[in-house]
Amino acid sequence: MSPRRRRRNSDEELLVAFGVLVVVALALVKVGQWVWAHWWILVVLGFLALLLLAGWIYRQVDQMRSARLRVEGLTYSLGQLDAMHYSAFEAAVRDLLARDGSRDALRCGGRGDLGADVKGHDPFGRYWVIQCKHRKKGLDGSAVGTLELQTLNGTGRPVHGGDVVVMVTNGKISRPARVFARQQRLHLVDRRVLEQWARGRRLLWEILPSIPQPGKPP
Repeated sequence: MSPRRRRRNSDEELLVAFGVLVVVALALVKVGQWVWAHWWILVVLGFLALLLLAGWIYRQVDQMRSARLRVEGLTYSLGQLDAMHYSAFEAAVRDLLARDGSRDALRCGGRGDLGADVKGHDPFGRYWVIQCKHRKKGLDGSAVGTLELQTLNGTGRPVHGGDVVVMVTNGKISRPARVFARQQRLHLVDRRVLEQWARGRRLLWEILPSIPQPGKPP
């Protein structure tokens, strides 16, 4: 392409760009004039946006209040716990932990949970890692054994970073498993302890022996 033709193409591109800028400028002027003439529409839109934001905030606060009311004074009987699906049992343990003052109690059980069904901090800053074992037949169901505690022990502190690692069951725990738990500083909530806790008579960290001393509150 000759220098003259390149220069001509460049001039044409500049003219097109200038024309586009002129059109955009005129459009902005028109929009500005319209906004100036119809300012009240913007006020109405802003008011509606504030209403929507206020409604969203109210729903969030209401959900938090409902969650708080749901766990305040929460109690379960052993019959209720026995009748639950295992996932509902995990949710009940989470709610009991929240009732006792854990603000971040979380049910995390399921595939890939790595031995933790419920986690959360107590009011003193200790991090609780809880594994739940639900037995449909209660005491007549199979006992929680050493193998299940070994799994919890292998992940409760090394993987999840728990300060207090707990096994909770509505059934029973075998004698060898209890020995292993003492050796590994694991805490056990069997049917007897669960009944005390679920009925709200005492906080879980008041029931269990040898709980680590709390650190600095969060």
